[in-house]
Amino acid sequence: MSLFVDDGPLFLLRFTHVLAGVTWVGLLYYFNFVQVPYFGETKTGLGTGEFRKLVQRALWYFRWAAMLTFLSGLTIYMMALHTGMEAMGTQGVKISAGMTFGILMFLNVWLVIWPNQKIAIASAESVAGGGAADPNAAAAGAKAFLASRTNTLFSIPMLFFMVAASHFPGLDADKGMAGLGIVTLLALALEANALFGKKAVGPSKMLETVPAVVHAGLALTVICYLAMELT
Repeated sequence: MSLFVDDGPLFLLRFTHVLAGVTWVGLLYYFNFVQVPYFGETKTGLGTGEFRKLVQRALWYFRWAAMLTFLSGLTIYMMALHTGMEAMGTQGVKISAGMTFGILMFLNVWLVIWPNQKIAIASAESVAGGGAADPNAAAAGAKAFLASRTNTLFSIPMLFFMVAASHFPGLDADKGMAGLGIVTLLALALEANALFGKKAVGPSKMLETVPAVVHAGLALTVICYLAMELT
């Protein structure tokens, strides 16, 4: 069986990585492009049973798909390191750029979005049961929103560089290293805004609407590519 010899296990690992990634990013886009605008327009409250059940179920698949994507990707990367990066060849600089955004996205899911969503959901459950709302729920929801919008922003250059690793022969191992440093610093600066910024204030304004975050993501991708290409 070819799947269990030679490069078969690595292929299965890559397939798992892609399948989990599609699930993760697909749910990310569902939250940002569909659910948040819909509930905002219909004024559906957090206290409704439908909302609580929907969000909790979607968040379960969302966070564990992120975990599987991260672990499978890390395993692939460690296997490449073990073989002296020969498995990556000239793809290293592009994969590194994609990984930079992907790792920040994963950390946002587990360390920012999910913890803050738990606060908002618990508050909604309390209200639904006749209790008091958590006064921290609004701030927690705003933090989760900004981190989720930042992940949507990051997903566009992340996907660009991951796809480029196998399908775009430019930016080889001897090109783009200085640009990779610029990309990393830019990603960290945007991540700092996700952690410490305020919703709809300063740089966060560009993430407030769906068209704005898509345009910002495309612009970020162009800037990152030019940084790597021209340096």
